[in-house]
Amino acid sequence: MRISLADAEGQLTELVRLANQGEEVILMQEGRPVVRLAPVKTFIEDPIERDKFIQHLQEEVRKKPLSAEEKSKIINEIRDRVKHMNLEPGPDAAHSQDFLYDEDGLPK
Repeated sequence: MRISLADAEGQLTELVRLANQGEEVILMQEGRPVVRLAPVKTFIEDPIERDKFIQHLQEEVRKKPLSAEEKSKIINEIRDRVKHMNLEPGPDAAHSQDFLYDEDGLPK
């Protein structure tokens, strides 16, 4: 669904609901796409599992300072969980500011 910013003003709740249901919602300004609404994905979708994981990390931290190996283990565990998710990649560093420029490479 593509909708102008003017038309979207009073419909934000409905547009967010549609995006959460999987519909692609693109906000348009002056006939150009400027924003895509998409649900935020966390690395642990199930809130109960996420809370257990956070509680486990907090308990480990309270015990004693973590060694370099323990920190590395936690980081690798988080990386492994994220790898198995179907996340849409964000812009790379070379293209992270593309929204500031038009199709000819000139500032907007």
